[in-house]
Amino acid sequence: MAENGSCCTPEGSCHTGGDTAVEVGAVTATYKVSGMTCGHCEGAVSSEIGEIAGVSSVQAVAATGLVTVTSKAPLDEAAVRAAIDEAGYELVGQA
Repeated sequence: MAENGSCCTPEGSCHTGGDTAVEVGAVTATYKVSGMTCGHCEGAVSSEIGEIAGVSSVQAVAATGLVTVTSKAPLDEAAVRAAIDEAGYELVGQA
């Protein structure tokens, strides 16, 4: 564990990557989120966005503040904003 008691690496992430498979006919959008600092943050944001209907995958990267979402159809930005707010972070906008 890092000296500060966090599970994170110095880069700010507990994750080294994710599933990068792309679904046929899927829509991918990338959002900028402020406040994420570690893997726990990534998990909280991913979990909340993952509950939006139609979302098939979410990859959050605390080090960059970017969240990439793959869904069956374009997502309503208000729904994404609400999910990120529920996780305790702020949607800056689409990246």
